[in-house]
Amino acid sequence: MRAAAIAALCMGACGPPAACGATFGLPSDGSTIVGAVQVVTDIGENTLLDIARRYDLGFEEIVGANPGVSAWLPPRNGRIVVPRQFILPSRPWVGIVINVSQRRLYYFPEPGKGERPEVVTFPLGVAREGWPTPLGRTVIAAKYRDPAWLVPRSIHEERRREGEPSLPAYVPPGLDNPMGMHALKTGFRSIFIHSTNRPWGIGMPVTHGCLRLYPEDAAELFARVRIGTPVRIVNEPYVVGNKGAELFMSSFEPANDYAAKESPSQAVSAAIRVLEEQAGQPGRFVVNWSRALEATGGVHIIPVPLSAPDGVVDDTVERTAAERYPHAPYGVEANGALPPPES
Repeated sequence: MRAAAIAALCMGACGPPAACGATFGLPSDGSTIVGAVQVVTDIGENTLLDIARRYDLGFEEIVGANPGVSAWLPPRNGRIVVPRQFILPSRPWVGIVINVSQRRLYYFPEPGKGERPEVVTFPLGVAREGWPTPLGRTVIAAKYRDPAWLVPRSIHEERRREGEPSLPAYVPPGLDNPMGMHALKTGFRSIFIHSTNRPWGIGMPVTHGCLRLYPEDAAELFARVRIGTPVRIVNEPYVVGNKGAELFMSSFEPANDYAAKESPSQAVSAAIRVLEEQAGQPGRFVVNWSRALEATGGVHIIPVPLSAPDGVVDDTVERTAAERYPHAPYGVEANGALPPPES
């Protein structure tokens, strides 16, 4: 099946309120935050993983936004928070930017004449401990539809050490291939941005260095990205952004394989400084440092306001009206290499 056809299928499968990739127009006022937090209820038999996939979120994002809620048996009539608000990575906003700590890919397509610039963002399955994805700049070096997988010697050796069943040296294209149906090769050795035949792992540290996408997201990105597209991979567990003059921060579980070059407070301070420099306004933002330091002590999927004084409660989620969730569960049969059937 051609990539464009699969992308069209996934658009039908995802349906409103979200397309397969979360697509937003870039702010024209210098802000660096897109999207909005949503709340759904009356979810029927859906799991949090069903809801996450419908809204193009990863496992850690949906679970982190709903502490104490069972991923597999959430309350049917409870309020399920859908954290579809994202702080964009630092500029330049060109090509593909990946934050491995955030477990998210941002694609900034070049706008056509008269078109508003936009960003498309996808959740990722990222590397597990001991298999770090290289950081830095590279490009999309090749594109493969229906890829085969030549299992690296390092993975064979790992499985032997751990007493796991051996793998074949060659896994042919098809539904049982862990690379799924679409793969983008980066300029980093053996590092691909690819689909998967186990989409429930999106948002988790599950790979040997590659970056996994939901099958429908991989099809969409594959159809849009050209060979030579720049790729920038960063590890930023503390992401700072602004809405106008208001400052916000999200924090994520730091990836253990990258040595921290600075303390959390230094990282946040540096991120604020970069944001101000990019806006051409040093010292622009008022920062409540007690809030900022508190936010570095845990995972905060939903951006935390840093400009508000102590005692001011952020009640964004509480004020958000719950919408009825109209979709049936994807079902276990959708945990495969193809985009899910229309619900």
